[in-house]
Amino acid sequence: MLTYNTQLKQIKLPEYGRVIQSMVDYCKTIEDRDERTRCARAIVKTMYTLFPSERNEAEGNRKFWDHLAIISNFQLDIDWPIDVIKPEEIAPHPDPVYLDDQPTNYRHYGKNIERMIYLAADMEENEDRWALVTLIASQMKKMMLAVNKDGASDEKIFRDLEEISGGRIRINPVDMPLHEFKAAPTPSKKKKKK
Repeated sequence: MLTYNTQLKQIKLPEYGRVIQSMVDYCKTIEDRDERTRCARAIVKTMYTLFPSERNEAEGNRKFWDHLAIISNFQLDIDWPIDVIKPEEIAPHPDPVYLDDQPTNYRHYGKNIERMIYLAADMEENEDRWALVTLIASQMKKMMLAVNKDGASDEKIFRDLEEISGGRIRINPVDMPLHEFKAAPTPSKKKKKK
């Protein structure tokens, strides 16, 4: 019966591969401390051959010994030539990024436009709100043109803006004419003769 890597235990540092992990696991089973230390040195030399560009770096030697300690799960009892990293010095994983799972009814505009509309709807009536709504409406028109090559009417944009804001932003298309955007021409495939 075949044994697949997915059935084997997970390796600590995948960049070194399963062979180095197996060598470290074997090294941990050696009874004699001097023999274990010689085995660890041989493993570090093998690690050097995997990454020869880091051999000449000053930190390269330290890096490989630190990685050996990590791969061994800090259980390798040898005479370390340098002070290696301690488990508490390893930075924990960052907190997971929160993703907004709320569905959007206007996917072609995107979540950020919706958030900006909510922000503008909560603002008091002044020039800043008017400027923000103008920018949002212009961006909405650009995004609508990206999905609808036939064009996007100002009325449709302002209707969507009113729906998304829950009726808090109402604009007459006559009061705020939006800029007419055109799609960029596609380059011709003909090559110029030299």
